[in-house]
Amino acid sequence: MQERQSHLHLVGIVGSLRSGSYTRMAVKIALRGAEAMGATTRLIDLRNYELPFCDGEHAQVEGYPDALRLRREVAAAQGVILGTPDYHGSFSGVLKNALDLMGFDEFGGKVVGLVGVSGGAMGTVNALNDLRKVGRSLHAWVVPQQAAVPQAGRHFDADGRLDDPDYEKRLQEVGREVARFAYLLTSKEMQAFLEIWENAMPNPGGEHR
Repeated sequence: MQERQSHLHLVGIVGSLRSGSYTRMAVKIALRGAEAMGATTRLIDLRNYELPFCDGEHAQVEGYPDALRLRREVAAAQGVILGTPDYHGSFSGVLKNALDLMGFDEFGGKVVGLVGVSGGAMGTVNALNDLRKVGRSLHAWVVPQQAAVPQAGRHFDADGRLDDPDYEKRLQEVGREVARFAYLLTSKEMQAFLEIWENAMPNPGGEHR
């Protein structure tokens, strides 16, 4: 399994600008799950990207090298892990803006996994559900598995280690799921099947009315 997936490349986008961000720690753990499946990974830390506010014009990024870099890095990946803190019951504005600067070229037909952290006990259910809707709008395949760490400040230490193995397992499983499904979608066998399916003869019974 690991050797078969060694050609896969996944990126994890950190939707937080905080130094010592728990979101960053969670995304790193999820990426380790993908690496265990043989995928190569890249952490995209939005603190290191100078991005404009999206104004609805897709071409606006031409004057922003970091925005073009972000697009290239995501476009080069077969799978994406999105990480967010919970801000007022939804995902972060910096992540929304980054996603708004991209589109189908970066996400269409790709596998996406979701992870989140929160300061409170309620977790990030609404934030991740909102991200799931955005993924569908971008024509991405969002895996059912998702992971969240509530009250993150109690569970992460300064080095990004978790005190609860169940949280670690869930985060890594998101990375593994993204790698598994990305492999299925990009394998030669699946591509051959899709080509046959798309070129299949029309239904001999005609259209149902």
